[in-house]
Amino acid sequence: MKTKLTALGAALMFFATLTGGALAQGTGIKVTDAWARAMPGGAQTAAAYVTITSTSADRLTGVSTPAAQKAELHTMTMDNGVMKMRQVDGIDLPAGKTVALKPGGYHIMLMGLAQPLKEGQTFPLTLTFQKAGTQQVTVAVQKIGAMGPGAMTGSPMPMHH
Repeated sequence: MKTKLTALGAALMFFATLTGGALAQGTGIKVTDAWARAMPGGAQTAAAYVTITSTSADRLTGVSTPAAQKAELHTMTMDNGVMKMRQVDGIDLPAGKTVALKPGGYHIMLMGLAQPLKEGQTFPLTLTFQKAGTQQVTVAVQKIGAMGPGAMTGSPMPMHH
């Protein structure tokens, strides 16, 4: 039974990615799988992740959300067995390539959370691109310790302006 559910979930996520990804009008940028981890207790920080595909070269230069006082682009690297996190001023998006912000690599650091992130909640996140302008996506909060988006995040809600 578990195999069937996993295959069905994968198929649904694939279909949702094809049909439901938020595509900024005329920019060639598609943002999918926007998710964050629930945080224990009164945590003031959290990380959010997205997958970005751009048809032309661009650069993610900023992020913002009403869910936190501050949102920054960060990278995580291992240096002699020590995990190091640092802020970056942008993330390059090569033409035709997919860039995944995920645990252990690039991510969006949320600081000064308005309230702790709880599993099942969603919040808006605005991404700013050097050429394509801004795009808003809905971030789905997964369980504590999640390593990827669940079935909920296969289809980010398109935002209409």
